[in-house]
Amino acid sequence: MKRGPVLTIVIIAAFAALVLFIATRSGDEVFTSKYEGADLSGTDTSGGIMGRTNTYTRYLERHTSMSPGGTINIDDIKIDIFSYTKASGVSALVDFEGEPRVLRTEEKSFVEYTVHVERAGPYNLAIEYFPLESRGIAIERGVKINGETPFLGAEQILFQRVWGDARGEWIAAPGVRQDNQGNEIRPTQVEKPRWESAWFKDPLGYITEPYSFYLEAGDNIIGIEGVNEPMAIRSITVKAPSPVKGYKEYADGLDASAFSNNSSSTNKIIKIQGEDAKNRSDPSLYAIYDRSSGATDPPSVAKIKLNMIGGQAWRVAGQWIEWDFEVPEDGLYCFTIKARQNYNRGYVSNRTVLIDGEIPCADFAAVPFRYSNKWSYVSLRGGNGEIVKIALTKGLHTFRLQATLGAMGGLLNTMEESVYRLNGVYRKILVLTGTEPDIYRDYRVDVVYPEVITAMELESKILYKLVDDLSAYSGERSAQAAATLTLARQLELFVRRPDKIPRTLANFKSNISALGDSLLALSQSQLDVDYILVAPPGVNTSEVKLPPIRENFFTAASHEIRSFIASFLVDYNNLGDVYKGAEVVNVWMLAGRDQSTILKAMIDDTFTPETGIRVNVKLVTADAVMPAVVAGTGPDAAITVQQGDPVNYAVRKAAVDISRFDGFDELSKQFSESVFIPFRYAGGVYGLPETQYFHVMFYRKDIFEELGITIPETWDDLINILPVIQKNNMNVGIPSVAAPNQAAIDFSNFMAHLFQRQGSLYNSDGSRTMLDSETAIEAFDVYTKFFTHYKTPTVYDFVNRFRTGEMPLGFADYTTFNTLEVFAPEIRGLWGFARMPGLKQGDGTIDRSVPTGTLASLIFSNAKHPDLAWQFLKWWVSADTQLRFGRELESVMGAAARYPTANFDAFTRLSWGSEQMAVLREQRSWTVGNPEVPGGYYVGRHITNAVRRVINEGEDTRETLLDYTITINDELKKKRKEFGLE
Repeated sequence: MKRGPVLTIVIIAAFAALVLFIATRSGDEVFTSKYEGADLSGTDTSGGIMGRTNTYTRYLERHTSMSPGGTINIDDIKIDIFSYTKASGVSALVDFEGEPRVLRTEEKSFVEYTVHVERAGPYNLAIEYFPLESRGIAIERGVKINGETPFLGAEQILFQRVWGDARGEWIAAPGVRQDNQGNEIRPTQVEKPRWESAWFKDPLGYITEPYSFYLEAGDNIIGIEGVNEPMAIRSITVKAPSPVKGYKEYADGLDASAFSNNSSSTNKIIKIQGEDAKNRSDPSLYAIYDRSSGATDPPSVAKIKLNMIGGQAWRVAGQWIEWDFEVPEDGLYCFTIKARQNYNRGYVSNRTVLIDGEIPCADFAAVPFRYSNKWSYVSLRGGNGEIVKIALTKGLHTFRLQATLGAMGGLLNTMEESVYRLNGVYRKILVLTGTEPDIYRDYRVDVVYPEVITAMELESKILYKLVDDLSAYSGERSAQAAATLTLARQLELFVRRPDKIPRTLANFKSNISALGDSLLALSQSQLDVDYILVAPPGVNTSEVKLPPIRENFFTAASHEIRSFIASFLVDYNNLGDVYKGAEVVNVWMLAGRDQSTILKAMIDDTFTPETGIRVNVKLVTADAVMPAVVAGTGPDAAITVQQGDPVNYAVRKAAVDISRFDGFDELSKQFSESVFIPFRYAGGVYGLPETQYFHVMFYRKDIFEELGITIPETWDDLINILPVIQKNNMNVGIPSVAAPNQAAIDFSNFMAHLFQRQGSLYNSDGSRTMLDSETAIEAFDVYTKFFTHYKTPTVYDFVNRFRTGEMPLGFADYTTFNTLEVFAPEIRGLWGFARMPGLKQGDGTIDRSVPTGTLASLIFSNAKHPDLAWQFLKWWVSADTQLRFGRELESVMGAAARYPTANFDAFTRLSWGSEQMAVLREQRSWTVGNPEVPGGYYVGRHITNAVRRVINEGEDTRETLLDYTITINDELKKKRKEFGLE
């Protein structure tokens, strides 16, 4: 045998072993020496210029000298809800939901109570409330103590609504409904309001205990301010903090003789299927389908079977799912959950267990579910590992699992504050170096800003400890801990070598963003639940055995083979009930599978039963429609098409004028006139609007306050504050057409300048563009000067720059709000959006006109049943349908997918807060539509070319725009001739 190959194999094996050894050692590495003995409170990490002082942690620190109210036996103080000292927006409800008299508080309300306490100290607030019908979002209230908001977060306390399956309402019969293909259909989620008890707590879940509000001895004024949604209040109670008793204390307090489980009937396991949950805190927590494992009960590979609950949607602290179950007699019972947490490696998902609305013992406050790709049993145990036995009386009970961060909450609180402070450090350096520092220049950051180096040193120690804590908590070095470690090491390097800071500033910014992403990832606590077992204490003994989870090689192989075979037999493009025959409307949808599944379920349970019109929905890509229409194999109607498509089909005689149908005039009143403009052509209307998009102005409240500037009302105001923003090496985000990426091109800001000057893009019949008018040239000149004279960036990532504070002001579509709300939790409460700046008119008013965009529905001229298709489209864009579709879409995909419906009535009833809705309603009233004309694609293309020439080559704005106007008009003339238009 030759020695060469053997030697090569030995070397490779040794190298692999060395890599594995290093990886193992690095994963086990601890950094105690980096931070041992240091004050890591973070009180002065940045020389007193960047840390927040109004957080809950700082609030507790300021009141450590006060004697805690819970150290002595203090009775609960139940406030007389009608003995308020000051109130507005409140009224009494008589004989309401089983109560003789309760207090109704409106969305915009305020009520104050004088509360007398014998001893100064921390107190919790508890409330019993009933959610009143409104927009269906979480109820939001703010708290003031003695006239002041005590800490950040007290102004935004959430109270959940109660949701459940709409059995017997939209669904024809109780139980799970199936389509005619044998697939189970998810029940619609409807609100099921009831009296709920809740603490005033941190809405993000970082603080797992109820908020402690410090009250002085004597009289105190407690104010509760309405922020969002109305609710009825049955009671408000002031309580001294009282820890939940441990299992031993719980067990010692039981009367063993009363719960003896003597009957043989209790020797049986009660199985509660996860998908049979009765109530939930969020409409997104419905039963779902799992086909990834053959061990899911019941399994399915070909047909959709709702066989578990939870999933990606069950990730936010505070969300809960509740099941009903019945026990045959008084006795002690144990609980085991068949669950799977295969979402976050190196992470623990925690759930609080409540039985009949109470946490029985402290061991149920945060039950851990560790990462595993397989289903596993988690039995509820005490601190010593013993099975917890809960005393239950015969009859009906509730079992609730509520997402909680547990010990992770404190770590995330530390991480959030660190991200905030490091963004402040970054902005401070930015003032000196700018966004693109000269790598050959010594900025002497340590001399100019010594406090920044001090901040970096301490922040590095905080992050090193955070790495150790994260690793100890999860049992391994997760990706999030690795990102934290990278930043800690970089900060340590900066302290040793300040000259490195300017050269790697961009990398520093990326690492801060990565830490913010880690914060978001770690705050998500996904979990799947297959079923829950309730058993007597003999469980796992010779008397009672848990059913085995058969998830082995043979089960997995059989499942995958059956899934593979099913993929050839099942048509995944046809959704829901599939009909055949003459009287069937075929609709093609160009959106995602979630959207199309929701729509088809709504058609099958509402539209078809009400009208008798059968509809097939097919999910297709956008490029499949035109060839099918030309070939005569297309649908009767298409929905979610781009706004330019209806007129493009109309000029080719391929679309139907829907304004000729009965009911069009009445239907059109539900929309802004601006969204119909793109669909009007030759006296007809060829599309119906589904969505409506427009820009608003996003701003950072904290940075505006720091810089001493106010929100600009006009473009001149914006120009006046630009020097202040740019002097600090920050900037403003104005949408640009100069971006190299075609998808990022956005000339809506130019259109805003044009419309605010009462200009238009085309003449009255759309035969030529008006870009050569003096109004258009002036608007173009003002728009391009923001880039050429005022040096605002042409290419930028708005969400990330806004998050870091590098771009404290920017203009973007209002749906960006949803992204920021989910993507940037560390700046919650520090930003908002407002109306767009406008142009002051001669009468002193401000014109805030902005362009609007939309998605559309249309009927094709070769439709077999145009009248039936019209009935469907009329139903589809109606207020009730759009509202339900928007709510269900948000329940499936989360708040980031909030639906921007064009129907005004539906829009006002979606899940926007009252403050945001006021801004959106006004800005929506200023929207202006752009006509679609033959050859209109040349307009956008050459506006882009004109802007790029002005910005990149310094060309004159007037001459450039006039040159391209000639080119555009030549193309418009050619297209009109092609289609036989005068």
